[in-house]
Amino acid sequence: MLLFVKKMTEKYAVDALCWKYEKPYDFYNNVLSGSAIVELLTCKYFAVVNDKNQLVGYFCIGKSAQIPSGDQKGIYSDDCIDVGIAMRPELTGKGNGYHFFSYILKYIMELDKEKDIRLTVATFNQRAIHLYEKLGFVKQRKFKHDNIEYLLMKKEING
Repeated sequence: MLLFVKKMTEKYAVDALCWKYEKPYDFYNNVLSGSAIVELLTCKYFAVVNDKNQLVGYFCIGKSAQIPSGDQKGIYSDDCIDVGIAMRPELTGKGNGYHFFSYILKYIMELDKEKDIRLTVATFNQRAIHLYEKLGFVKQRKFKHDNIEYLLMKKEING
């Protein structure tokens, strides 16, 4: 599957916000609202599309990829590029994640070849954690936010 990074548009944002994941991944379901659309359009969110210009997934970098209480706990004190990803529900659990996230990582590393890449994942999401480990991410530490346990993982770029 050929992938391309595009600017997030209102069409892509509405499409992504309407995705519905099966349990237990329904934790990642969003609510379509004006404020959610504005966040996807004004923060550092990028659409990932296929060669037919269909939305395959999206990613965000920076603050948008962090859990809000993490700053207060000093979780994000290192100077890294934070990344968060989402893939169309119909494509998950079918071996597409490696190609999808590899493409995103390559794109991010072209933006900054020096900084390590960090992500935060809910600890119940063992499928994602396994993927991240295959791509070179290492478990750093766990923390809780709103009774959900999260895992911080980092990929060293020049380590």
